[in-house]
Amino acid sequence: MPILNENYLNLKESYLFSEIAHRVNNYIVHNPDKKVIRLGIGDVTLPIGPTVIAKLHEGVEELGSADTFKGYGPEQGYEFLRSAIVDYYSQNKISIVSDEVFVSDGAKSDTGNITDLFDKDNVILIPDPVYPVYVDTNIMNGRKITYLDANETNQFLPMPDPKTHADIIYICSPNNPTGATYNKEQLKEWVDYALENDAIILFDAAYECFITDAALPRSIYAIEGARKCAIEFCSLSKTAGFTGTRCGYTIVPKDLKFTTSTGIEISLNAMWNRRQTTKFNGVSYIVQKGAAAVFSAEGMAQCRENIKYYQENARIIAAGLSQKGIRCFGGVNSPYIWFKCPNDMDSWDFFDELLTKAQVVGTPGAGFGKNGQKFFRLTSFGNRENTIEAMARIDKLL
Repeated sequence: MPILNENYLNLKESYLFSEIAHRVNNYIVHNPDKKVIRLGIGDVTLPIGPTVIAKLHEGVEELGSADTFKGYGPEQGYEFLRSAIVDYYSQNKISIVSDEVFVSDGAKSDTGNITDLFDKDNVILIPDPVYPVYVDTNIMNGRKITYLDANETNQFLPMPDPKTHADIIYICSPNNPTGATYNKEQLKEWVDYALENDAIILFDAAYECFITDAALPRSIYAIEGARKCAIEFCSLSKTAGFTGTRCGYTIVPKDLKFTTSTGIEISLNAMWNRRQTTKFNGVSYIVQKGAAAVFSAEGMAQCRENIKYYQENARIIAAGLSQKGIRCFGGVNSPYIWFKCPNDMDSWDFFDELLTKAQVVGTPGAGFGKNGQKFFRLTSFGNRENTIEAMARIDKLL
């Protein structure tokens, strides 16, 4: 009889978004005449830009000819895409090299898989509320998690406590679910803390493309010293509408070197490369062909138009809630709007009320941690007509 990983017993019964889907589907079955508007899951609705689509088609055609056919590709990603990512960073005056870039099927996979590099006895520091994947993947591995309170008092941007030691620190900025974004001074405190504690920062920058304030860093590597203590994860899901296409990338600087228990210095870049070449066969050539086009001048211009569309949706949502006297977070440099449930309601109770009385789907804050218990998240990724209609329904309900 196999010995099972009983850490799975410590997980919640179901993943947050699976529970939401279950409740919504159950409601639809019993109310087929009702139009449900979904502003819950962070899935895009606008089509991928024509420049990227053209390159995806070009990739398909290349696989149809023996002269241009591609089989197995490099597990780290094709050089043409890695170089395009390097150029993208250089436009923001950040210097990386292509063999520090690892192409993957998304930031969700990599933020979970990166734990393969670390022993289970590491102390993990995770803000609460937070994207559930950070918590669940560490629970699966039996690691000790220390939670850092993110709340209204600190604008959902918790800062390091010198009295608290951590080995691995998760930071998401712009944050999912709260939409809060760290400034340079705040991130410098985190980098300094990591360096002082010989810790590693796992920096999720999946929503960096929504930052409009030029004073806010879009990468942890905009901070001096970060190359010695941070791994960065990014995604094309929201930047370019790749939620279904699947492509992201992780930056592992060569400066990241730590000493083993036996005194041997080891490179995290080399470890991650070994992990990927062992467990991952790479992203398809077709997808990488399209992904490289995202970083072209035409591709980025088309992506920015889509992002502006979602930003206007966010403004509409935030304005509607503010008119009802509800304080919002996010929605400016983030696609998410985070707000306190009206009448001090529990977030799952508000979810059910919003679904059954207004036929609008959001995400209960309790699914992101105890500090989200009385909060709720709406996303700006719906289409304009549905977003306006959803806010009209919410206005009538509240």
